[in-house]
Amino acid sequence: MTPYDWSEDEALVRDALAVARYTRALRIGDGARHSAAELLEQLFGRAAAVVVADGNTLAAAGRDVAASFRRRGQPCADPFVFTDPGLYAEDRYVERLYAALAGRQDAVPIAVGSGTINDLTKLVAHRLGRPYLAVATAASMDGYTAFGASITTGGLKQTFDCPAPAAVLADLEVIAAAPVGLNASGYADLAAKVTAGADWLVADVLGVEPIDVPAWRLVQGRLREWLGDPSGVRRGDPGAVRRLTVGLMSGGFAMQRTQTSRPASGAEHQFSHLWDMQHHTHGGRPPSHGFKVGIGTLASTALYEQMLALPLDALDVDRCCREWADGAAAEAESRTAFDTPELAECAVRETAAKRVGGAELAGQLTRLRQAWPELRDRLARHLIPFADLRRMLRDAGCPDSPEEIGISRERLRESYRQASLIRRRFTILDLARRAGVFDACLARIFSPAGPWPIGSA
Repeated sequence: MTPYDWSEDEALVRDALAVARYTRALRIGDGARHSAAELLEQLFGRAAAVVVADGNTLAAAGRDVAASFRRRGQPCADPFVFTDPGLYAEDRYVERLYAALAGRQDAVPIAVGSGTINDLTKLVAHRLGRPYLAVATAASMDGYTAFGASITTGGLKQTFDCPAPAAVLADLEVIAAAPVGLNASGYADLAAKVTAGADWLVADVLGVEPIDVPAWRLVQGRLREWLGDPSGVRRGDPGAVRRLTVGLMSGGFAMQRTQTSRPASGAEHQFSHLWDMQHHTHGGRPPSHGFKVGIGTLASTALYEQMLALPLDALDVDRCCREWADGAAAEAESRTAFDTPELAECAVRETAAKRVGGAELAGQLTRLRQAWPELRDRLARHLIPFADLRRMLRDAGCPDSPEEIGISRERLRESYRQASLIRRRFTILDLARRAGVFDACLARIFSPAGPWPIGSA
């Protein structure tokens, strides 16, 4: 095996910081949490700070972050600590944090935690007109360096525009010791970049959304190497955890550059968003974002493998256009696909935003037919085979079957259709529907010979 070249990661981080819109510093290493006060002073002078944490992250790193201010004699308010056992990135916690920080003058928030703490602090800091810092306590997701915060509002998962942190400290001592499952969740979120990249390749070829080359390189350039030691992630191996952390941060930088999640999020995330919006729980708790995304990544990969086996270079474009549902029929499908008015309205809005007419559809499918031999070969090289991806997820400690997160195969099959309706982003779900092969592909995926035969979980 070729030795891993850490200098390439260092160069990548330097390049990412050079073009980042908001983040000015990233420190990855053992003990990084102890330098929070020093870094804040470098960026903003002797500004006051306030740690935002929950009980677990306060113990893991928050107290050490606060202590770094006391050692330097810098002002630091008492930490704001969420004590709710069911803490979630939703509007009621945004309101609570906003009220608390608004009363702490101009203190710069320091989010000590992972997805939930980071998203809540990111949005509140933006609404208060303040910068913020993030101290990563687990390599559990790619949102540390990303533009935008995912918050559930009115029962629906939404992404709010707000800047990334001014700096991120990723303490590998803390991350390696994170509770079981958190770094595995991050591994699944990193693996999702494979299918997200495939979706972007398709959208680029069809003229829907061109690839931003620097953002593509940030995410895809070393992705296979970052994913190369799933068992090491499970063991907490320092090298594997560092590679995972760099990979997730790079995905965030790509989203920060484009101010969209397109570089790191495709159909696989739509499955996760769907289950979030349906308030899915398993064992009394929502499965982690990464674990839901991991199953979504397998679902997307299964659909890609069915599509790659089809002769789409002989696609009957006229037939596809004749069978394409009109606007009224599309709206009716969106309304009947969901049990709740909120989800139905979301589906109506999102499908209308990405809907194409007959002439545009014909143009897209003609381009697909012409480009298919080359695109099929590129997708085949880009994707990780379903069986290999499933093994990698399992080795990292991630669920590798939908039942492990409480999703039956019957529900997963229905989720393919529902997930295609809730986001305007063009993905493999849309390609299969526009090419008229969606139902046939699903029939094979869930057949006795498919990867997820119904009735034999």
